Amino acid sequence: MLDQAIDSLGYAYGQPEVTARLRRLPEDFCVTEIPLVQPDGEGEHVWLWLRKRNENTPRVAEQLARFAGVHPRQVSYAGLKDRSAVTEQWFSVQMPGRDAPDWQGLNSETLTVLRHARHSRKLRRGALKGNRFRIMLREIQGDQAELEQRLRRIDDQGVPNYFGEQRFGRAGSNLVDAQRLFARPALRFSRNRRSLALSAARSLLFNQVLSRRVNTETWNTPINGDAMQLNGSHSFFIAGVIDAELLGRVHHRDVHPTGPLHGCGESPAQGECRALEQAVLAGYADWCAGLETAGLKQERRALRLMLRDLSWERHGTTDWQLEFSLPPGAYATAVLRELVQA
Repeated sequence: MLDQAIDSLGYAYGQPEVTARLRRLPEDFCVTEIPLVQPDGEGEHVWLWLRKRNENTPRVAEQLARFAGVHPRQVSYAGLKDRSAVTEQWFSVQMPGRDAPDWQGLNSETLTVLRHARHSRKLRRGALKGNRFRIMLREIQGDQAELEQRLRRIDDQGVPNYFGEQRFGRAGSNLVDAQRLFARPALRFSRNRRSLALSAARSLLFNQVLSRRVNTETWNTPINGDAMQLNGSHSFFIAGVIDAELLGRVHHRDVHPTGPLHGCGESPAQGECRALEQAVLAGYADWCAGLETAGLKQERRALRLMLRDLSWERHGTTDWQLEFSLPPGAYATAVLRELVQA
């Protein structure tokens, strides 16, 4: 099942021949959250800017709740970060009318409190501009000139906006949960586990549609009836005519073709785009029905992922360091799979 979600997906620039070792150390994969807002200094919520090493985000949230003596629901964060990495991000802890503890007591080999401040509002999921990545490719084998050529193409044209393997759980466990849930809708899962299963199912279907668009070389160009998403927005419009003006907007990264995040309701896609998506999803009728039964609504996601501020430099003869920023909900692994085999 994980093969359908990740391994069998199409490559925009052909499967890489260059190989590299990833994440030899947590410091080889660094992620820094790009905040949407900064704490204003007053209020019932304490915001903490934390550095984590080999720690997943929910587990740190649980540690914060225990340390502060609050219910886990009073701790929040903007987004999940990779576990096998060094990451920096904001958390918020609701503490109305209470003095905050000495947050430095949280410091450990895997967790460091870098800053804390009061704020009037809690930190909400998705409330971030994106993430900045610094990634080391080690022990590169193969044509490094070809690797640099790929980097230049990716900087210019982007990569398919696949959901990464993290979305599907260890060894595809979230997909297994989704399959069980669709077979027995009354099955009792925790709220979080159910959410992860449904998200994984939608992500698998999206990846399959995107892979078809990659294989037909239409992932970064519109087809008739495409729902075109405005850059940096969830708003979209239907591409009735593929004219020079629309192609120009795509070229200038103003709009992007989209794919389905399946759920209840009629797909907004029309014409050739709708026919393609229906053909792909026909093989997953039970999954589509399960998502509809669960009450999820139709949404759209951009097929194309554009990197911001991409740079690279060589460290010695076989190591390269990459730096780039991605918008919320995007996966650095979608970039890396187009560059190297790990």
